[in-house]
Amino acid sequence: MKQEVIETDDLPYALCRYGTSRMLFRGPRKRLDSPYLAFIGGTETFGKYIEKPFPTLVEEATGRTCVNLGCVNGGIDAYVNDPTVLGICKKAKLTVIQIMGANNLSNRFYSVHPRRNDRFLRASTVLQTYYYDVDFSEFTFTRHMLGALYDRSHNRFEAIVQELQQTWIVQMKKMIEQIGQPCILLWFSADRLSNDHWSKHQRQLQVDPLFITASMIAELKDHVDHVVVANPSETAIGYGTKGMYFPKSQLKAASEMLGVACHKEGSSVLLPKIFGKLHS
Repeated sequence: MKQEVIETDDLPYALCRYGTSRMLFRGPRKRLDSPYLAFIGGTETFGKYIEKPFPTLVEEATGRTCVNLGCVNGGIDAYVNDPTVLGICKKAKLTVIQIMGANNLSNRFYSVHPRRNDRFLRASTVLQTYYYDVDFSEFTFTRHMLGALYDRSHNRFEAIVQELQQTWIVQMKKMIEQIGQPCILLWFSADRLSNDHWSKHQRQLQVDPLFITASMIAELKDHVDHVVVANPSETAIGYGTKGMYFPKSQLKAASEMLGVACHKEGSSVLLPKIFGKLHS
């Protein structure tokens, strides 16, 4: 399949596709006719602005081909509805699933774009009735829409959060079942995994992955081999954008992402579990 290239100031992304999937992944495209590990997840897995994201670091450390199936702003919907990607994961020696937020998936209140899951498509009649005082034509992104709904009514908003959390668990179990074991869930975030209500967090709707609690992850533990929590240290976070590649116009976006040092720490936390599965 022909590869496409997107240039930043210094770092080229050789984007590619696999099989009949319409999703674009970070290249170069890897061969699938020899043993490999698969990685699915959002922006961190893709490694936007990062020369060597954690899947690449794992590949270097293990000597095994690592197929990076990360998608910028990706959510569960992009994967659970893509038989090509799930087929690649099913044939992998091991699949690492970065835990993604519950905001970027279709549910009974609203629909998202099938591949660019951060894009809000439409509100259901249920949501339009529930929020009769909101003009949904104003929204393009899910997080913006959710922020506006929360500001309009904290009480009404809680029902949406519960729906998203329940849908997330169902879809995660469905995806993991289709992939099959061995599977590792990866919490790779500056935010802590806990059961604290998201609204109690200083960053509120900017928490990532959004609306995911420790109790939700606990419901998945029997369906995977390991759950790995990788919270970068303050030292790693303090390196900021050092070593990242991005246009000057995207400095703000880059500064909000996990940097090079965070990816190095993330891979070091992940590697012992990967080595354990490969040599078991």
